[in-house]
Amino acid sequence: MGGEQAQGLAEAVGKAIYQKDHAVRAMGIVLEDIGPGRARMAMVVRRDMLNSHQTCHGGATFTLADACFGYACNSYNHVTVGASCDINYPTPAHEGDRLTAVAEERHRKGRGGVYDVTVTNQKGEVVALFRGHSRRLDGTLI
Repeated sequence: MGGEQAQGLAEAVGKAIYQKDHAVRAMGIVLEDIGPGRARMAMVVRRDMLNSHQTCHGGATFTLADACFGYACNSYNHVTVGASCDINYPTPAHEGDRLTAVAEERHRKGRGGVYDVTVTNQKGEVVALFRGHSRRLDGTLI
C-alpha cells in the first residue's frame, strides 16, 4: 500500500478506534496524530489523576502511553493487542501538566511488533518511557 493510502487508512482506523474508546475519552486523552506504525496522543493532568504525593498517578500516565501504543500498532487496520510492556517514570507529572505521548514502531514482522512510547510534559521533560510488544490477531477494525 502506498504512503498516501497507508496514511489515509491509519487516520480512518484512528477515528474509528477513538469513537469506541470510552476510557481514553473519559480521561480527556486526545488523538493528535496517527500514521502507519505511529501515533501521538495528549492529556492534561487533572486533580482526580493525582496520587497521595500530589503527583500524577503512574496508572494515569501508563494509560496515556498504553493507549498511544495501541493506536500505533492498530494503525495498519489489523486487530492488534498488547502482549507485554514495561514502563519507567524518570520525572513526575503534576496537576495542570500537559502530557504528550509519541509512539513509534521499532520492529514489526509476522504477528509481532515492538513499539516505544515517550511521554513528555509541556517543558519537554521525559515523564515516562514505555516499550510495548504487540500481537496481531485475526480480523480488521474497519
